[in-house]
Amino acid sequence: MDIYRTIISRRTIRKFKQKKIDSRLLEKLVNAGRLAPSAANIQPLEYLIITDPDLKEKIFPNLAWAGYIKPEGNPGEGEKPEAYIIILVNKKISISSDKDIGASAENINLAAKEEGIGCCWVGAFKKKPIVKILNIPENFSIGLVIALGYPAENPVFEDVDKNSSIKYYKDSSGTLHVPKRKLKDILHFNYFKNSK
Repeated sequence: MDIYRTIISRRTIRKFKQKKIDSRLLEKLVNAGRLAPSAANIQPLEYLIITDPDLKEKIFPNLAWAGYIKPEGNPGEGEKPEAYIIILVNKKISISSDKDIGASAENINLAAKEEGIGCCWVGAFKKKPIVKILNIPENFSIGLVIALGYPAENPVFEDVDKNSSIKYYKDSSGTLHVPKRKLKDILHFNYFKNSK
């Protein structure tokens, strides 16, 4: 699969098959993440891979899933992630790392997609309990939690007009639909066009 096809076919996955992900593959994904651009190349990010079943169970209730379609968008029993990659920021190096986190997470997501792994960026989570569960040192902050597993769902995207709702939803058959604004509505060449 070429990179463009990987990008346009990638969707967020929130329901996973209960099939273990090889630890070498998880390391490969982190390697893709660490090679993302870093502002001034200061590289403040570190990564924590979670595969231990007890730790995964403790982390799960501290994550917020699928805000538009709760509770049916949440992974149920037998659909939970098989692993997590937690992107950490070393605050001794930098306290402002949003761009680094985004670039790293996207590299992880795209590398995972090429390996048949689905991902969900989880930016809404209870930091204090996760820090305590995982014994994360004070000089680190959690930038992002990425849930991973082999997909047990097949979301689709659809182009929508600029005034349409962008809220994702499930249809009567349970397929997740993800509205995306049309390219013609968000693209400008040379000068900003009037977008009334």
